[in-house]
Amino acid sequence: MASTKSVKPVPYVCADCGWTTPKWVGRCGECQAWGTVDLAAPSRSAGRTQPAAVSSTALPITQVQIESARATGSGIGELDRVLGGGVVPGAVLLLAGEPGVGKSTLLLEVAARWARSGRRTLYVTGEESAAQVRLRAERTGALDDHLYLAAETDLGGVLTHVETVQPTLLIVDSVQTIGSADIEGVPGGVTQVREVAAAVIQRAKRENIATLLVGHVTKDGSVAGPRVLEHLVDVVLQFEGDRASRLRLLRAVKNRFGPVDEIGCFDLVDDGIVEVPDPTGLFVSRHDSPVTGTCVTVTMEGRRPLLAEVQALSVETKNPSPRRTSSGLDSSRMAMVQAVLTKHCKLDLSHHDTYTATVGGARLSEPSVDLAAAVALMSAHTDRIAPADLVAIGEVGLAGEVRPVTHLTARLREAERIGFTRAVVPAGSEGIDAFTGSIAVTAVRNVAEAMAVLAGPAPY
Repeated sequence: MASTKSVKPVPYVCADCGWTTPKWVGRCGECQAWGTVDLAAPSRSAGRTQPAAVSSTALPITQVQIESARATGSGIGELDRVLGGGVVPGAVLLLAGEPGVGKSTLLLEVAARWARSGRRTLYVTGEESAAQVRLRAERTGALDDHLYLAAETDLGGVLTHVETVQPTLLIVDSVQTIGSADIEGVPGGVTQVREVAAAVIQRAKRENIATLLVGHVTKDGSVAGPRVLEHLVDVVLQFEGDRASRLRLLRAVKNRFGPVDEIGCFDLVDDGIVEVPDPTGLFVSRHDSPVTGTCVTVTMEGRRPLLAEVQALSVETKNPSPRRTSSGLDSSRMAMVQAVLTKHCKLDLSHHDTYTATVGGARLSEPSVDLAAAVALMSAHTDRIAPADLVAIGEVGLAGEVRPVTHLTARLREAERIGFTRAVVPAGSEGIDAFTGSIAVTAVRNVAEAMAVLAGPAPY
């Protein structure tokens, strides 16, 4: 009787975590990601690969030429700041952000400034027609003869445009709209995005073309498509902004050529997008007369200290469950700060609705904002005014202690530059003894000591 051999099914593999399954499923059983499971490439027997011709000769590291890897300025200072000096030839950058945040407007401005220096630039749009992009370029003043524009959704057509124009900067808007007829799936799918990105990156590395790819994001803010897309590119940039505010922040999530703790600030205006080299004034309001319920703090966005104002309001209510509302602040941390004030400062908020918010649409998640929020809440509830020339910096613990924060010296220098003359900081902070600025520093150990800065009689 002839023996029968069982045929081992080709497994399906998750593009994010590598989890395998004998049949296709819509959701990965390991990382729980949707749409990442795809058919695995057929494996080859180990030991079959033979030595072949090399693309470049191995050299001692001291003899490797680095001139071709020098960063080139993009013409936009805030973008160069985030990238660590500029765009590296042959580097591939991925810019992600929510719809309508201004990704295309920013890249069109980058393309125009790059072209004005006499360098050829190719802008490939897969979401709009060439006429639509031309209209936006006229509105923003981004017209130049060295800027080439093509509306293309086929990968082969994109590569043909690259060979014809021979640009030094390539912009693809967006990578999810480009597809290849030789690959199964629809544009934007896992297989298509992986193939498009690999082809564009290979051409960029081979011809030393700086490349900017626009990527869509999912509901949770992560880049749409396979996770391998973020691993393939050299730089991953996140463009953030609130629809109610014109301010836009550019962050580096991954950067092989520079730091990842820098941010760039931009202002989205009617005629385009402009840089904001000093955004501090956007987060601090101006009052004609002293008001209660406000306090200014200094937060760190990357390496940049920014002044931000925290406002609070306390309103008496007959509701047995008072409201606790926060805007621009972590609601859980604000609830913790209110609990600490109730326990250690005898602040009775059981019959009051409390509202905390930031000025200018700023989002403050750093723990150093706790002390300013505590001062603002105490000021709003007791009608005691915090001095207008005061900044409060510190993290509040559950035991009522005020904990040290990082980069305190840089924060104090920024507050002094803006014109503040007083600061409340945690006692024992690193560098506080060596600070030589003119700003008067008051070191406190707990929130009860910090409340002494409020004008008027204490309620406890």
